[in-house]
Amino acid sequence: MTEPKLSHLDERGNAQMVDVSAKRETVREAVAEATVRMAAATMAALRDGRTPKGDVLATARIAGIQASKRTSELVPLCHPIAIDAVALDLTLDDHEPIVRISARVRTTARTGVEMEALVAVSVAALTLYDMLKAIDRGMEIEKVRLLEKHGGQSGSFIR
Repeated sequence: MTEPKLSHLDERGNAQMVDVSAKRETVREAVAEATVRMAAATMAALRDGRTPKGDVLATARIAGIQASKRTSELVPLCHPIAIDAVALDLTLDDHEPIVRISARVRTTARTGVEMEALVAVSVAALTLYDMLKAIDRGMEIEKVRLLEKHGGQSGSFIR
């Protein structure tokens, strides 16, 4: 079996930015998620608005949106993409002390927005951690993953 050709490597194995200039622009969309697991007392404080740094969920939402727009500055070889829409949701689980974070990113471009969605949920999760660490340093960021992507030559992926 032959190994797949990695598009970010040239014929000598050097890292390169993929040339997407020949691709046509299409609508692209990606959905990613992450979870932040915390102590039950931390979840109660978050749910009741008793956190030392203010509105944690709103701040994490804004941080995730901002981060998605700056992905090309954070991830080497990532194309700068004009983002048409970012929707970031943070949901407190009713059954266990977990905050579920999801991001849906959309653009019309020559390349996809999977990395933008993954960066959005990652930075939102890091912001949650930062804002709650004064009461719970044992939090865990879990399951950062792509759920789906649509558009482009490779078509759709749904986990």
